[in-house]
Amino acid sequence: MSELFAQMPTALELAESIRSLQVSPVEVLEWVAGRVDEANPRVNAIIWSDYEEARQKAVAMASELVHSGDVSLPPFFGVPLPIKDLTDVKGWPASYGSLASSEDLKDESNLVVEGFERAGFVLFGRTNAPEFGPIPVTENLRYGATRNPWNLELTPGGSSGGAAAAVASRMFPVAHGNDSGGSIRIPASCCGLVGLKVARGRVPSRTLSWEGGSVEGVLSRDVADTAAILDQIAGPDPLQWYNAPAPSRPFASALETDPGRLRVAMVTTAPFDLPVDPECLRAVELTAQTLESLGHSIQPAELPNVDAFLGPFLNVVNTGLARYREVDWAHTDLHIQRNREAAMAVSSLDYVRSVGELQRWTREFLRQWGSDFDILLSPTMSIQPPRAGAVLEELHASGDTSSSSLTVLQMAVFTSAFNMTGQPAISLPVHITEAGVPVGIQLVAEPWGELTLIGLAAQLERALGWRERTLPSF
Repeated sequence: MSELFAQMPTALELAESIRSLQVSPVEVLEWVAGRVDEANPRVNAIIWSDYEEARQKAVAMASELVHSGDVSLPPFFGVPLPIKDLTDVKGWPASYGSLASSEDLKDESNLVVEGFERAGFVLFGRTNAPEFGPIPVTENLRYGATRNPWNLELTPGGSSGGAAAAVASRMFPVAHGNDSGGSIRIPASCCGLVGLKVARGRVPSRTLSWEGGSVEGVLSRDVADTAAILDQIAGPDPLQWYNAPAPSRPFASALETDPGRLRVAMVTTAPFDLPVDPECLRAVELTAQTLESLGHSIQPAELPNVDAFLGPFLNVVNTGLARYREVDWAHTDLHIQRNREAAMAVSSLDYVRSVGELQRWTREFLRQWGSDFDILLSPTMSIQPPRAGAVLEELHASGDTSSSSLTVLQMAVFTSAFNMTGQPAISLPVHITEAGVPVGIQLVAEPWGELTLIGLAAQLERALGWRERTLPSF
């Protein structure tokens, strides 16, 4: 048992240990609960849990395993998984990181949660998130700031920063997250993890938030976990308005498949003339050199002008607050009130016009994939992880009604566009600075190109070996 958890196994490894009776689901849950008690006071990643409910499920699973063996068991049978506090789970409260939300228990789960349960996960607790999720850090007035396990003075990113900190601190092998403007990829970069943003419509949802730009997924230590879990939670869903086309084969099959020689466009300059941290550039250069050694071609490129993108994007983002109900908006944080005021000022005609502008912008943007290049390579962020708490301080001090800040823009400048284009994109933990801070890079594939993306990410993982990297220990 102690050897198994000396360096937290991946979800696939842990599931195999359970199926082979090396360890029981109850023992795994008890170890995870103990690790949460040990590490969480320092990182503040888990903000709610129901150990007794999770233990009852683990006990039932242990009995099922003894009596039926591993025949027809779901692939992640008995593996504990936390759910982000922005996502509903039937029978659980959800605060959405806010002092203004209802404490009522939810009467239905988000579809991705049902997918996790079908896959065999034992749901255990909620991870911290920024209030209603619009900023790329994990800090709020209700629970405070979540801290980066690699350096407790820094943010783990957001909005899935609680999820990333829970994995990087070795509480869980994987954690649920969602991505609306970089909310999986940014925490993955900050915490040295793998973070895949899937294509629009790939993972079913009861409603398509942010015009389908907000998608569900996980934070993991390796590409194999991410691919195998995607096979379990992906659609299609016949009741959903829009679905991504079904893949030609399982996503996990791409792990060992040669993606072929790809043309990779390397971006090293940020939109809006923002400077890019030298360590972020170093990560991109390391990746480009590795890709060349693997037989791929590299060519310099720039992201297109995104000036016309930002205004319409913010109109869509701000109106995303409409999906939260039973909220006393007068008791939300100042930047949320500003977001809501900005959304209320947008007429229905302005909103439709914004969506149309984003669609036209997307068509021009996407013409490059398959024509000029196959994969885009960029930094995940233009800066290293900022200090925990810094973004809320900036937002509170600002009189800007856009409810943004320079740090927010620097963190999300490379990621947010791809939520609107709907392309799959992944952050990979290719680099650690001399100060011991993770820095990720982003790869972006063509529409619905997760198989290509997973295959290339797996190639890089084997070449750069981050799977064997030791996680923070405290």
